[in-house]
Amino acid sequence: MICLIQRALAGQVTIAGETVGRIDHGMVVLVGFQPQDTQVALEKMAHKLLHYRLFSDEKQKMNLNVQQVSGSILLVPQFTLAANTQSGLRPSFSSCAPPSEAEQMFQKFLGIMNHRYGLVESGVFGADMQVSLINDGPVTFWLQT
Repeated sequence: MICLIQRALAGQVTIAGETVGRIDHGMVVLVGFQPQDTQVALEKMAHKLLHYRLFSDEKQKMNLNVQQVSGSILLVPQFTLAANTQSGLRPSFSSCAPPSEAEQMFQKFLGIMNHRYGLVESGVFGADMQVSLINDGPVTFWLQT
C-alpha cells in the first residue's frame, strides 16, 4: 500500500463539476494498492496516517499529527501510485492491485479511517476526478507498507 500525503490548507475532489469531497486544514492523501496488500497493511497505514507528525508546533517543528491539530483528511484513490516506472517511457500497471480488489481495499480503508477519526472525506474509486489542493509548505511524504 502506498500513500502520498500532502499537508494542505485546503483540498477538494470534483467529479463532473460536482464537489464530492472537501477539506480545509489537514492533509490530502493519494492512495494506491498493490496485490500483496492485506487487512494488516490497511490497519498499519491508518495508524501511520493518523499519527504521522507533519504539522508544526509552537517552535515550528513538525511534532504534531492531524488529530492534534483537528485537521481533516481527504482520501483520494489513485492506482497510478503503484505503477512500475523502472524501465521504458510508459508505466506498467502490472504491479497495481486489480481494480475490483483495489476498490474493495479502498472501501475497507475508508471505513477504518472513518471509524478511527471522524474528519475524513474521500474521492470516488474509478471516477474521473479533478483534485485540487493548496499544499502547505510544501510538505509531501511518501509512505509505504
